[in-house]
Amino acid sequence: MANAKQLQAIVEAILFSAGEPLEISRISQAIDVEDELTQQILMNLGAELDERNSGICLLKLGDKYQLSTRSKYGDYIRKVLEVKKNAPLSQAAFEVLAVVAYNQPVTKAFIEQVRGVDCSGVIATLCQKKLIEEKGRLELPGRPLVYGTTPDFLRCFSFTSLEDLPELPSNEETDRQLSFDTNEEGLPEKSEETQEENSAEE
Repeated sequence: MANAKQLQAIVEAILFSAGEPLEISRISQAIDVEDELTQQILMNLGAELDERNSGICLLKLGDKYQLSTRSKYGDYIRKVLEVKKNAPLSQAAFEVLAVVAYNQPVTKAFIEQVRGVDCSGVIATLCQKKLIEEKGRLELPGRPLVYGTTPDFLRCFSFTSLEDLPELPSNEETDRQLSFDTNEEGLPEKSEETQEENSAEE
């Protein structure tokens, strides 16, 4: 069996080659050690990269790990690779992303009922940017797709997990827009207050 330094070098090579976040279990299987040891190796690797001010850092994305360049060197990297800066997200995109992040998994119909407008284009854009993705289908007539956030979403907003999402402001309007119970069709449930308002209007 390789010694600790060799194992760390192997893990670094695996993460570099993968180019995407990897679960600890996959890394453990590759180097034939227990998950606890892999966790320690990853911690040591991350600390070493930070200690020597490497241009590479180790990111923890939920229960996965990935090697990445440090964001402060992004401008230099773009100059070499001639990568154009991504267009900033629109206000509509941020709103849809918030609805998905705080209520996932959600259907397109849920998002549109919360926002009150068609969201097909915005959802497609967020999927293209890999900030949200399809998470499966509901066992309902028509089997609608459900969406959730991705590891790229966590990385872009510097979160390690969804638990890092900031708490929503404590006001009624925000609560009604971003946090709903859903009915059997995957749509937001109307509150008793809303139902009473509708009855009064009728």
